Amino acid sequence: MSNDPVKVLVDTVLKLQRRGAHKPLRKILDGTHPADLARLIQFLPEHQRAPIFQRVEELSTRAEILSELNPSILEDFLEALKDEDLVTLLEEMDPDDTVDVLVAVGDERKTRLLGMMRSEEVDEAEALLKYDPESAGGIMSPDAFALTEKTSSAQAIATLQAKGSELEMAFYIYVVNDHDHLVGVLSLRQVVMSSPDTPLSQIMDPDVVRVNTSDDQELVARIVARYNLLAVPVVDENNRLVGLVTVDDVIDVIREEATEDMLRMAGAGDDIELGLDADGVISSTRSRLPWLFASWMGGVAASFIIHGFEDQLSKVALLAAFIPVIIGMGGNVGTQSLTVITRGLALGQIQVDQLVKVVMREFFVGLSCGVIYGILLGVVGGILARFDIDNLQFGNPITFGLTIGASLCAAMIIAAVVGSGVPMIFQRLSIDPAVATGPFVTTAVDVLGILAYFGAATVLMGI
Repeated sequence: MSNDPVKVLVDTVLKLQRRGAHKPLRKILDGTHPADLARLIQFLPEHQRAPIFQRVEELSTRAEILSELNPSILEDFLEALKDEDLVTLLEEMDPDDTVDVLVAVGDERKTRLLGMMRSEEVDEAEALLKYDPESAGGIMSPDAFALTEKTSSAQAIATLQAKGSELEMAFYIYVVNDHDHLVGVLSLRQVVMSSPDTPLSQIMDPDVVRVNTSDDQELVARIVARYNLLAVPVVDENNRLVGLVTVDDVIDVIREEATEDMLRMAGAGDDIELGLDADGVISSTRSRLPWLFASWMGGVAASFIIHGFEDQLSKVALLAAFIPVIIGMGGNVGTQSLTVITRGLALGQIQVDQLVKVVMREFFVGLSCGVIYGILLGVVGGILARFDIDNLQFGNPITFGLTIGASLCAAMIIAAVVGSGVPMIFQRLSIDPAVATGPFVTTAVDVLGILAYFGAATVLMGI
């Protein structure tokens, strides 16, 4: 851990701050990339974040640091900044980053900050604020480089040279008609390689991959990844070009969506609050309680089922010893299946109309694993029953081993089918498959696994 660059940077900065060595501290801060400074601030003690941030001299660097800050600390960090200082930074940031900060400060302060900003920045921010924050319109930048169809290659290059510093992404030139409708796209390479008087309409690609302002950010991320784009244009309902989503925004979306899905699949809701204060504890508790209720209900149901087979357990006490194995192995298989399927659905690799095919595939995977581990557990069960033959009132060691092995196999098959089927059904019903699949699948697998276990014991051992 001592070789961790971030830890070394944090220790160095704090040491210089304590000593009052402002000149060396400023030199280190000025020589560090803004993304690394954002990570530095994240790992600093909370009371040191704002003072260190203010020691960064370049306004553009401070603005970039603010846009790179982890959302988990952004809200608290913004509270430590004065409105006047924050407005100066907002006016320096790209419009989409400005909107992210304004959303984080809350409605009252957002209104106050908008009233202090320059009119042109306010217009851009308000235009973006009307979109859902998790839509293409909410994450796009309005600075798309667009030219008309009649523009020549020479004119395009001259315009780009004049406006290049104002553009966030200039790898693509988007072509629009007289009504600002998106009609084509071309790369800078195509422009440079064409003769100067060639109109863009002759060299553009009319088949433009685009997204609508209302499209979910997760769909946007999948499109950018599928077509290997550096940016994707955003159009409104009339196909008018209104902005673009760049690959750096897509990377943020992928990280956010992956975190959200992991938390939801684990039954933790949207809990990412790591604070030790009372509000953080209460917030985390509130987000987890509803999901834990499903597991609690499943545990209670399993308890009633086991109680219902009390006679069988009293006759063959050794059955109780294998309940944890049956439940545990089934739960693991169910978790594996739902993770694979949910991930495939999120990436567009699996479609809902493949329900039967996907479930059958997981059925055979569960069967294969179940047969292998069922045989192994059956051998173990038979050996234990052989040593406890005096208390084995029903059946014999071979029958007992067969019961244990068949139960494990059945539990793993059930888990694979439930783990693959539930997210597919959720997706078909237009419900996010990551919302509650973890607790739901675990609960279903526990209950069905116990039923299969005691059902097999009743049939095969004649209890």
